[in-house]
Amino acid sequence: MAPAGDREGYWGPTTSTLDWCEENYAVTWYIAEFWNTVSNLIMILPPIFGAMQSVRSGLEKRYIASYLALTVVGMGSWCFHMTLKYEMQLLDELPMIYSCCIFVYCMFECFKMKKSVNYHLLFTLVLFSLIVTMVYLKVKEPIFHQVMYGMLVFTLVVRSIYIVTWVYPWLRGLGYTSLGVFLLGFLFWNIDNIFCDSLRNFRKKVPPVIGVTTQFHAWWHILTGLGSYLHILFRIIPVGVPDPGLPGVP
Repeated sequence: MAPAGDREGYWGPTTSTLDWCEENYAVTWYIAEFWNTVSNLIMILPPIFGAMQSVRSGLEKRYIASYLALTVVGMGSWCFHMTLKYEMQLLDELPMIYSCCIFVYCMFECFKMKKSVNYHLLFTLVLFSLIVTMVYLKVKEPIFHQVMYGMLVFTLVVRSIYIVTWVYPWLRGLGYTSLGVFLLGFLFWNIDNIFCDSLRNFRKKVPPVIGVTTQFHAWWHILTGLGSYLHILFRIIPVGVPDPGLPGVP
């Protein structure tokens, strides 16, 4: 990770447990990590549009909740990268867990009849969210959050592969595109963490217009935002298709 507080800025000293590779307050005195902040727009604006379209189309509340949850993640991430304050970090990281739980619920309920509720799965995911929240507030260890988030993402990946392999193979293109975009973002996230010193040195030697292309954490936001949006579409498209588990349905 990058050293805390490269420059002093409007929000004062860094209190978050994470400080990413982008140079702090390098673009403006009012935003700690400018590119990591504005890149969250892709997780804010398109999902709002998606939620409005879902309401107009009369889709179930779980799909509207998926869009709104992605928007909340984007807004929390915006606040975190803009301030690098611990409270704002929680506003980013905890909604990541909650939104993923919503995604998991929708993925496992995508074959159910309209307006049905799986209370057992709902209870399990709510309990998981509460436990993760309480533990993370206690230990304040980012690795714990990343592992818990990774478990949820892994569950989504396995479920998605099952669906495109055995249930709706005609969704294979959208499903794999969503997964591929997300994984590319994860690759950039790791590059940003592992090669931070090299990236910072490179930015000092090249014009800013070139250096900004190496803000790989910002690319992580863009690609995971796009991948998550496509994933929501992947779950919505089968709506209205008969449940493959019902009698008489092939």
